[in-house]
Amino acid sequence: MSKQVKDHEMDNLMDAFVSLKSREEAYAFLEDICTVKELESLSQRLEVAMLLRDKITYHDIANKTGASTTTVSRVNRALNYGCDGYDMVLDRIKS
Repeated sequence: MSKQVKDHEMDNLMDAFVSLKSREEAYAFLEDICTVKELESLSQRLEVAMLLRDKITYHDIANKTGASTTTVSRVNRALNYGCDGYDMVLDRIKS
């Protein structure tokens, strides 16, 4: 994560995520802290990342998920040049 984003408040948020012990706890926390639209956007990006790793085309991903091609491109850029966060999580949830 860039140094611009890392601060005390962000550390608290990361600690909150790390403290979650189950899917139910994650649902409860995320439903309290995020809007429905924010949760939908996050889950959509993760789905886009999964499809990109499966070599699905931008057009097919956009049609399947409802994501814009801009979003697909942004997720693809993160997969290729980001901090490997998507890859780490996708590897863990696949196994």
